[in-house]
Amino acid sequence: MTTLSAPTGVEPELRAEAGADGVTPRVLVIGSTGYVGGRLTPRLLAAGYRVRVLVRDAARVAAFGWHDGVETIEGSADDPDAVARAVADVDVVYYLVHSMSAGRGFEETDLRIAVTVAEGAAAAGTVGRIVYLGGLHPDGVRLSPHLRSRVAVGEVFLRGPVPALVLQAGVVIGSGSASFEMVRHLTEVLPYMPAPRWVRNRIQPIAVRDVLHYLLGAARVPADVDRAVDIGGPDVLRYGQMMNGYALAAGLRQRAIAALPVLTPRLASLWVGLVTPVPAAIARPLIASLENECVITDHDVDALIPRPEGGLTPYDRAVRLALGRVEADDVETSWQDAEVGGAPSDPLPSDPDWAGRTVFTDVRTQQTTAPPERVWSVIVGIGGENGWYSPPVLWALRGWMDRLVGGVGLRRGRRSRSRVTVGDAVDFWRVEALDEGRSLRLRAEMRVPGLAWLELWVRPEGDGSVYEQRAVFFPRGLAGRLYWWSVLPFHGLIFRGMALRITRAAEAAARGVS
Repeated sequence: MTTLSAPTGVEPELRAEAGADGVTPRVLVIGSTGYVGGRLTPRLLAAGYRVRVLVRDAARVAAFGWHDGVETIEGSADDPDAVARAVADVDVVYYLVHSMSAGRGFEETDLRIAVTVAEGAAAAGTVGRIVYLGGLHPDGVRLSPHLRSRVAVGEVFLRGPVPALVLQAGVVIGSGSASFEMVRHLTEVLPYMPAPRWVRNRIQPIAVRDVLHYLLGAARVPADVDRAVDIGGPDVLRYGQMMNGYALAAGLRQRAIAALPVLTPRLASLWVGLVTPVPAAIARPLIASLENECVITDHDVDALIPRPEGGLTPYDRAVRLALGRVEADDVETSWQDAEVGGAPSDPLPSDPDWAGRTVFTDVRTQQTTAPPERVWSVIVGIGGENGWYSPPVLWALRGWMDRLVGGVGLRRGRRSRSRVTVGDAVDFWRVEALDEGRSLRLRAEMRVPGLAWLELWVRPEGDGSVYEQRAVFFPRGLAGRLYWWSVLPFHGLIFRGMALRITRAAEAAARGVS
């Protein structure tokens, strides 16, 4: 066999190998727009595979940066005709779908779709491997309906004529993972948590980057491998320890957790739905799956797929990666650093609205007859002696409060009344980014329970321009949320008035009025 040239960013042992005919393998990803599939697909492309995806709505693929690199088949995985078109001339099938619905009949639906795919893959005659991401589970105990369904799906593939590798993973750690988001939001919101007794159960979480490593390696296991294997990270933790491990990584105090025997999965899911953005319908199956301990019982996967270079990711590092803190940095360079990126822990467009860190924003837009250059001159002159174009008493009060708790207050002013450069101090802000004539971004250096930025833009429109203003706040824990809600009533006075007065000042300057 001939090894392909090395794509960047993929370990040599995970790269695609051309067959005797010199053609690289084609893989089909079913579930490419889901949490794991959306992250695996670009890595398959980087490894040199030809990638095809089967999706219900081809428009969804367009949201991903890799959409131009794949072949898209539109159709449902429970439609035999669509599956037949999708598996034609395919070497490896990745099956990355499962129901998170709590509705009746989901087990039958999951089973029917798995049978359709297994039969289609067998009929194609070219598929040499099915890879399925299942759930880590103990043997010989009663499983939750969702874990039971995932086990049944894996058995469908293992009973079929096409060799299958079923990777059984526990809690996946990464931004966008429903299990991780539940840990994130519960820990962020609750300094004290009444919880079901399953918080004492042992769990073996795994970083999403390690899940992707194993999935990528699964395409190259020997052809005679037809079995299920466990995958997990290096740490075995109780669920309560996972929450407090998150708290430490996020710079929060450890949480007091009380295990209560009266909280059933249904009651606990309603509680989670009340205090976090994770819907109760999603939380319920996750919670029910945690009623059993989920720890690896064998390490046979090591003989099939080598571990990642540098080893598996410890839990604390996996959390920091999910938070955008690759090492020990507690502050991002800017709020935009937390947006969509290339790391597997980064959020994707397909992730649910409740995924990712909590972000509060206040956005204001104001049209003006003033030309953009007049508005820009007001923007770059903001703060210091020029003020903040909103009630001075409110800014003075905020500055006094900041100094009271040891902050810089408003005493720093600014070096120039009419010019700023990146790195300049402007009262209790710091100039973080500057696009001359267009935008200014300030990072707050006041004492707040979180991270805050203020962005100001101007763009031409017609004979005048449009001024845009955005305040962005990343709360830290419950204190951060309480802080935002407490100042929310003043935002109308501060930010709405600020947008209005900045544009009025620009219009006055344009008319030559002092």
